[in-house]
Amino acid sequence: MPFRIRSVRDVAEYRAAMSAIGHYFGWAPSEEDAERFGKLLPAERLHAVLDDGEIVAAAGAFPFALTVPGGELPCAGVTVVAVLPSHRRRGLLRRMMDAQLRDVRERGEPIAALWASEETIYGRFGYGLASLSHNIDAERHSVGVRRELPREGSVRLVTHDEALAAFPRLYERVARTRPGMIVRSRDWWAVRRLDDRPGERRGAGPLVRALLERDGKPVGYALYRLFQEGSTPESWAKTIRVVEALGVDDAATRDIWRFVFEIDWTDRVAAYLLPVDHPLPLLVDRVNKLRLTVWDALWLRVVDVPGALAGRGYGSPGPVTIEVVSDPHFPDNVGSWTLAEGEVRRGRRRADVRLPVDALGSAFLGGISFRALAGAGRAEEGARGGIEKADAAFRAPAAPWCPEIF
Repeated sequence: MPFRIRSVRDVAEYRAAMSAIGHYFGWAPSEEDAERFGKLLPAERLHAVLDDGEIVAAAGAFPFALTVPGGELPCAGVTVVAVLPSHRRRGLLRRMMDAQLRDVRERGEPIAALWASEETIYGRFGYGLASLSHNIDAERHSVGVRRELPREGSVRLVTHDEALAAFPRLYERVARTRPGMIVRSRDWWAVRRLDDRPGERRGAGPLVRALLERDGKPVGYALYRLFQEGSTPESWAKTIRVVEALGVDDAATRDIWRFVFEIDWTDRVAAYLLPVDHPLPLLVDRVNKLRLTVWDALWLRVVDVPGALAGRGYGSPGPVTIEVVSDPHFPDNVGSWTLAEGEVRRGRRRADVRLPVDALGSAFLGGISFRALAGAGRAEEGARGGIEKADAAFRAPAAPWCPEIF
């Protein structure tokens, strides 16, 4: 019997589809897990591959919006993509991704985004690396925010309900200034970001919610857990695992991180997914003690080229002509597109830049320049000064940042 691909139809199929990715993490989703996840990922957005009635592979797509330079766009947040080891190397991943991309386009979502568990996979489906992240694993006693920097405001620990009331507003203020951030619904906050069920703690303690206030007004927050290793007082080692920390301005960012580094009875601070232009390396007194590393972050797929280009803002009025030379799924994306005075149309001008659709995904959020793409052999200049013109147009005021893996 040939393999079938379709959306899941009930809770049992939903759980079976989630189990495909759960297999690789030693996780068997419960009915409660499926119901909670279903609040964010509707059943019609979870595709499954069936072999003689059994689900052997799955791929989902959250329907949310993503911030882009100048605004936000509907986006498919690709997630829980997996093929069981019994069915690998049969072309099932390609068939699922084909079905998913067609569905994304039919729903009018001009872009899709994901976090890649393996970086070599998604380029062949038109995704390009759109941002990088900084991770730290710091020795808390060896590094701190510089003493001469002023202190403003105070921090207090708050309840789940207080966090649910205050934190989303702060996040939204930051998201308006940053491309690459998920526009979070209240359900997203409750089900994902503030979820403190034991299974979400990964061996650490309860979620701590810290609110930074200045002149009585909320200006920043930190979410973190304490992880302890060792069985005796002599061998105890405690790590602050930062889930998310942000401030609405430079002073708030500085002071919420100062709070994190000054938590007593702890030895290390671990934080992941910071934007590459985060000020922390310049705020601390010993940058090398941060043990800073760079990792790939968000990958982006331009599904509808003219729709996506028309939905973002630009740093110059143009005209700039981008030629998409290839797209493995959508031939109508191929061709020249001219950006001028906020409009996008089929271009007749000589292209300023030529590149495949995955490289356009890399440049789309403004975090990776056309100059860098050209240097890596992923783009080429079509007209003299074209790379410079394209970079001036696509430049973003801040580096892309998605502070959570979805």
